[in-house]
Amino acid sequence: MSIRLTRRAALVSSAAAGFALPTLSHAQTGPAPAGEALAEAVDAYVKACMAAFPDQPALSVAVVKDGAPVLTRGYGVKRQGQAARAEEHTLFAIASNTKNVTSAALAMMVDEGKVKWDEPVKTYLPGFTLSDPVIGERITVRDTISHRAGFGLGAGDLLFWPNSDRSREEVLAAVPFVPIEDQFRGQYHYNNLMFVVAGAVLEAVSGMRWERFIQTRILDRVGMGETVPMTSLADPARSALPHARVGPPLRYQGEMVQIAESIAEVWNWDSAAAAGGICTTATDWAKWIGVRLAMGELPDGTRLFSEAAAKEMWRPNIIIGSSEGPTAELPGRAIASTYAMGFQVQDYRGERMITHGGGSPGGISATVLIPGRDAGFSIFSNAEESFLLRALRSGIADIVMGKTGFDWIADSVRLRDEGDAKSIAAAAEIDAKQAAGAAPSLPLEAYAGTWRDPWYGDIVIETRTTGRGRSRKSGLWLDFTHTPALKGPLEPYDGETMRTRFPDKREEDTFVTFKIENGRPVSATMKAVSPDADFSYDFHDLRLTKV
Repeated sequence: MSIRLTRRAALVSSAAAGFALPTLSHAQTGPAPAGEALAEAVDAYVKACMAAFPDQPALSVAVVKDGAPVLTRGYGVKRQGQAARAEEHTLFAIASNTKNVTSAALAMMVDEGKVKWDEPVKTYLPGFTLSDPVIGERITVRDTISHRAGFGLGAGDLLFWPNSDRSREEVLAAVPFVPIEDQFRGQYHYNNLMFVVAGAVLEAVSGMRWERFIQTRILDRVGMGETVPMTSLADPARSALPHARVGPPLRYQGEMVQIAESIAEVWNWDSAAAAGGICTTATDWAKWIGVRLAMGELPDGTRLFSEAAAKEMWRPNIIIGSSEGPTAELPGRAIASTYAMGFQVQDYRGERMITHGGGSPGGISATVLIPGRDAGFSIFSNAEESFLLRALRSGIADIVMGKTGFDWIADSVRLRDEGDAKSIAAAAEIDAKQAAGAAPSLPLEAYAGTWRDPWYGDIVIETRTTGRGRSRKSGLWLDFTHTPALKGPLEPYDGETMRTRFPDKREEDTFVTFKIENGRPVSATMKAVSPDADFSYDFHDLRLTKV
């Protein structure tokens, strides 16, 4: 677990996971605002959050109550340092909030009798298998969108994160080689790769590409004319552009900077669109929230999917975590947090909450539904201020539910500052260990060559010489051949462990540890350098052998 609340938490945490400010009294319940009063209360709270996190460029917020949007609004600027304001029609990358749209698309196929939730995937994708062939035989459509297949957290994400040159078909061809490290249906492990498989099932049974189905069968019918199913279709002029902190000393530290001229520049998931491709606006997503709260019914009385399918998508399939429940210090703590299909389901302050997060380079987001109050809201961001997102999710949920007594803003600022201190200390420790590290046992050129992983493919290490005369210097260069951003110097760290220095500071560096046999390196493993590294840098799943 990262020592910071990074994209990991944006994806797998609930809208208000029970982190409370211990010095404050137990939350109180008052009358929940509605209509204009609700809009005014949320608007004032969002502005207070942005004041407490002044580096945040833009936000977009939508609130739906009793079947109608009461607030759709943008805040801040689309590009740091420029005047263009974000508003309710500004596009944001929503990343894994896409997952509940993919689940809805499959539900439509269930309604039409073309898919069964508990039918094996191989029924629809003949020849489908996994690295564990027994699981490959048994895994069902429901399993692919419930994070319970047995893969480790984020396994296989390097096939498309950072931006890869692979096609969707090439990603699917690599699936059988991605290692499975846990029991089938035994534990919850967030996994994007199986949603790519779910998208392939949709394509097989519908006869349409995933993006075409989402556009014509969902977006067009719901009237979401501002939304695009893939980031490559997001017009930069209409978009809130990505921002982040890229160091020093580590990623998520340093000054806030714009990291791309378009969303797709750092988040092109066309090959994994079913897991996180959609870009949308507050105006459009409010419509989607309305459909979900109406259990699939559209404003004209027709249905996108049946009420039975809607209920099934909210039925828990795997436990994420559990606790003894709320306390005076933690009144929002869930007794049980679960994952259904494309949504997380938990109890919050005695009520059912349906939620999901999304995280991409330069943006995080959240969708929260409170069915018992016929209410829901979304938050879209164009920066990686995860503690700001935490304050917004928890605070807006409390406003909608009429809860008072916790200062989520102050608590989130406190946790951010504590996390920053730990990260800075960790960076110093990493550098100190390198300074004191032992030299490699072999000449650097001995480590050069082509290193192959069964699912990722080739990683090339070569010797490079730069400069002339006294400035002449030789060293190693590492190249992830399918990932343009992951190319850079590889330098000694400690013994048989080396570390990268990728010139693209938007990316995370990795340790490479070589195994020596008979005086030569024969295999290697990897691990992210930073303890804050996002789980999608799944370097640790690579098992490299020298070709």
